[in-house]
Amino acid sequence: MQRLTLYWQLTRFDKPIGILLLLWPTLSALWLASNGQPDWNLVLIFTLGTVLMRAAGCAINDYADRDFDKHVKRTAERPLTSGKIASWEALMVAAVLAVAAFSLIIPLNALTKQLSIAAVIIAASYPYFKRFFAIPQAYLGIAFGFGIPMAYAAIQNQVPTQAWILLIGNVFWAVAYDTEYAMVDRDDDVKIGIRTSAITFGKYDVAAVMFCYAASFALLFAVGWSLGLRLWFSLGLVGAILCAIYHYFLIRHRDRASCFIAFRHNNWLGCLIFIGIALDFALH
Repeated sequence: MQRLTLYWQLTRFDKPIGILLLLWPTLSALWLASNGQPDWNLVLIFTLGTVLMRAAGCAINDYADRDFDKHVKRTAERPLTSGKIASWEALMVAAVLAVAAFSLIIPLNALTKQLSIAAVIIAASYPYFKRFFAIPQAYLGIAFGFGIPMAYAAIQNQVPTQAWILLIGNVFWAVAYDTEYAMVDRDDDVKIGIRTSAITFGKYDVAAVMFCYAASFALLFAVGWSLGLRLWFSLGLVGAILCAIYHYFLIRHRDRASCFIAFRHNNWLGCLIFIGIALDFALH
């Protein structure tokens, strides 16, 4: 039982915010791709797949960062970093979860399966981008948003331009919220040599976060409007904008605790966007 508890912590099931940040754009894509009428089997498959792949990604991330996390106050006591579990266990857990996630999409078309392979490669390679890429949060945005083209592939058997626009919008959103997250660890990351957007943006970090929010909203609005979404979609987007404004007041003084609150609050931002999309289709 103690081992299972450690695996639970390794995969961050005790901290579901990451699952939600992947889930909201994936659900939004399912609704947009299907004109508000997704097959409920697909909703279940993508929801479970999102949960499993995020958990696998956490295990891989901890394996890749096991020598770095010990120098960061927030991560020093993670199961792998603290030596409570072995490296091979983290890899085993990640492999089991990835296989379980892939098994879910076996009934789906070939294009979805092909994209799933790309998704696994991106998720597994993300932790290593922090070694050299100045804004690894952008790559994280691709990893966190890859459910978008997969959703379109599963429903339409193609990935239209609007899906890629949504993915780019998700990249901007991820850079925004993960920069807030990186602002929490900035001092530790500088010491150990990890690259993050919070370090790269420097004194312009707050401005960069707000710019990324604005870019994400603009791209999402363009897609929604082109599909004929109006009142409820717009209200959901206004709610998300108000969330972003709230985040500005949380992060403007760069207080660690407040930046972390802003990061976690992005769950509600994504939720409001999805609710706006779903209601607009339902009540149109």
